Formats: sequence, C-alpha cells, structure tokens
Amino acid sequence: MNVFTRADGEPKTPGHPADGPLIRLRGVGKAYHTAAGDFWALNDVEADINQGEFVGIVGRSGAGKSTLVNMVTGVDHLTSGEVVIAGTSVHALDENAIAVWRGRTLGVIYQTFELLSMLSLLDNVMLPMDFCGLYRGRASRVRAMDLLDQVGLKDHASKPPTRISGGQQQRVAIARALANDPPVIVADEPTGSLDSETAAGILDLFSTLARQGKTILMVTHDESISSRFSRTLRILDGRLIDESQVN
Repeated sequence: MNVFTRADGEPKTPGHPADGPLIRLRGVGKAYHTAAGDFWALNDVEADINQGEFVGIVGRSGAGKSTLVNMVTGVDHLTSGEVVIAGTSVHALDENAIAVWRGRTLGVIYQTFELLSMLSLLDNVMLPMDFCGLYRGRASRVRAMDLLDQVGLKDHASKPPTRISGGQQQRVAIARALANDPPVIVADEPTGSLDSETAAGILDLFSTLARQGKTILMVTHDESISSRFSRTLRILDGRLIDESQVN
C-alpha cells in the first residue's frame, strides 16, 4: 500500500475544494519590530499551489524562505495577509486548534532531522500518530513499520537515530512526516546537510510522493536542483519575484 491510499486500497482525497488550489497565499507579510523600525521579512507574497505539485522555493540565505515556511505551517504569526490550506484559514485558528490542524494536515521535514535520540526509529515515526490519535494501538505500529519499509529502513526499526547515517535519518524524518497521511509536506532545506548522491535519493522520494498525490513544498538555497521541481518560486528580500514552469 502506498502512502496515499486508504487502508481499503482506495485513493485518499484531501479535504479541499476540487476546483481550487490546495495552498493559497494572499498578501502574506511578516514584519519584525527593531530599533531602526519595522523589518519586513516577507512582503505581499502571493502564490497558488495545487495538489500533486513538487514546488521549490529557491533563494539565498536571508531571503525569507524560512519565514515563509513558518507562515505556511502556522508556527509564527502573520503581520498581514492570509494562508489557506485545504480549505482552512490557518492563522484564524487559536493555538490549540492550529496544533491539531498542523498534525493532521502537514508533514514538516527539517534539515537537522529533529529525531528524538532516546527513541527507536519506529517510535519516532509513531509520535505524530500518538499526538493526533488518528491511528491507535496496533494500527499505529503497523503503519509506522509500513512507512519505514517504504523508505527502505524497516530492518533498522529498533535502532536509535544515532546508529544510522544522516541520509537514513532524513528518510526516517520523511516517514515521520507521512505518519498521519497529510496532504501537504513542507521541507525546509532537507538536503542541505547531505552529500549529492544521498540528496538525489531524497529528491527522488519526494518526486514519487508527488506522483502519488502529495503536495511537496521544499525550501532550498541550492539553484542546481531547480530542475527537479515541477515548479520553482524564487524569493528575494521577502518577495516572490519569479515563477517559472521548469518541467
């Protein structure tokens, strides 16, 4: 069973309007107050992202990429604008509601993996399921093992993260992001600390997930991998300045 089918084998359809984008950014702005005045890390960002796209947000350090990730995931508060994902206005939710929404709607992948070293790989993947309660008891364990199998790490399930390579840890992080079968995967520089061969494997995995119906939003400073995206959005000084169809 692939990551985008229900337990009965039928395709799983995310809960969002069929005739609209899965992700809508409208006038998104983020200002930080400083002694010298307001600094706008994001300024009037607009974008539509559809189901099944593998979209790259490309820009140099300090361009606003990570701030944009924080706006999409609801980790930080907007100064202006709106983020709508799968029909939900993210920043209209209160703190408790947004945590539950995030657990069920987004899978977030970080450059530094963020795995818990005291837990096994299996337990790391099960954590989001335990938090959201979408899979209980044996079902969560079975699903976590299936996800580890899909990323080629089933045989390492009982190991702690410290006993596998960096590339393998990133694959575990991807399995964990898929735990609750979210429609959207957000990846913040997921290949930044990997060698080129391992990074290529991670990008191949993302492409496979997109073909299965997942929507992948990946932030990177690496221009050389732009050809791997179905679409590239370029960000400079907090503004999306170019959108090009690559493939």
